Amino acid sequence: MGRQKSTELSGVKEIARRANVSIATVDRVIHNRKGVSEATRQKISTIIAEMGFQPNILASRLASKKVNHFAVLIPKSTETDYWESTIKGVERAHQEIKQYGIVLDKYFYDLNHKKSFSDAAKLLLKKHCDGVLLAPSFIREATDFIDDCQSRAIPYVFINSDIPGKDSLCYIGPHLYKSGHQAAQLISFGLKAGKVLIVNISKEIDSYHHLLRKEEGFRAYFDNNRGAIKMIKIDIRDTDQRSIEDALDGVMSEHQGVDAIFVTNSRVRSVANYLVKRSLENKILIGYDFLQENVKYLKQGVIDFLIGQKPEEQGYVSLMMLFQHIVMGVAMPKVNYMPIDIITRENYEFYKN
Repeated sequence: MGRQKSTELSGVKEIARRANVSIATVDRVIHNRKGVSEATRQKISTIIAEMGFQPNILASRLASKKVNHFAVLIPKSTETDYWESTIKGVERAHQEIKQYGIVLDKYFYDLNHKKSFSDAAKLLLKKHCDGVLLAPSFIREATDFIDDCQSRAIPYVFINSDIPGKDSLCYIGPHLYKSGHQAAQLISFGLKAGKVLIVNISKEIDSYHHLLRKEEGFRAYFDNNRGAIKMIKIDIRDTDQRSIEDALDGVMSEHQGVDAIFVTNSRVRSVANYLVKRSLENKILIGYDFLQENVKYLKQGVIDFLIGQKPEEQGYVSLMMLFQHIVMGVAMPKVNYMPIDIITRENYEFYKN
C-alpha cells in the first residue's frame, strides 16, 4: 500500500478495537484459521500492516513460551493520583502483552524520601530483569541506579522526566521546557504588566530537576517577549500544606501585588487551597495535571488553567516501547513527547489522561 509501517504496537486488543471485531476473530486471522469472512480478513490484515504488527514473531513467541521480566520503578500514589494514573496505563499495556511471556514487577518509592528510591532500586536489581521503566525523581540516586543498569546491559525507559546525557532507550513524557513556555504564554494573555510568582514545590530541586526546566521555559517566554513583567520565585521543599502556606505567606508579605502564580507541578491544588483561605482567588493561577483535587479548584475558577501531561498514556506507551524493543527488535525514537494539553473550566469534562 506504500504506507510506512508504524512503530506503535498496541497488541491484538487494539487491532480488534480498530476493526470492530472480537479478539478471537483477530486471532483467527493471525493464525490463518477458518471462520472469518474474506472482507473481515482483509480489513484486519490491512490494520495489522498499518500498525507494523508482526504476527509471525508473536506466534513463535507464544509457541516458545519464553519469559521476559520487565520492572517499573515510579513514585507511590499516596500524595497524588498522578502516579495512580501512570500505573493504570502500565497495567493496561501489560494486559495486552502478558500472553507473550511478559512478567511485570512493580517497585514504588516515596517522593519525600530519597532512601526509599535507593531501597526499591536495590530490590529491583536483586531479581532478573530484562528492561526497566523509570521515573528518575531523585537525580543522584537515579543516576547510580542507571549506572548499575548499564553495567548489566539492562535497557531502561525514562517516563515523565529524564536525566540529560544518559543513554536511555527512550524518553516518554512532556517537553518540559516548552510546557513552561506555554504556561507563560497563557499568563501573558491576561497580564500585560505586574508581578508573577513562580512556585516550585518539591523535596528535591537541583540543577537538573524537571521543575527547573519548566521554569527555564517559562522565564524564556518573557525574556523573548519583553513587557512590564517582574518575576519572583520560591522553592518550597517541605511539601505538607502548613509548610506551603507559611512559605507563601512569607513571599506574599515580602512582595506585595503578585498578580499571577505559576506552579511547576501538580501541587497547584495546595496553592489554590491557600488562595481560597486568604481570599486571594482573583489571581491568575496555572499548574499541572488533570487530577481530582486540581479539577475541583478549576471548576471553582480558582485555577485558571491546568496543563495536562497524560500520565496514563505515558505509562501505556512506555511499557509498549520496552516490549517493542526487547521482543520485537524495533528501533525506538529517542524521544516521545506527550501533547501539551490546556485544560480549562469549559473543557475539563471532555478530557482524558
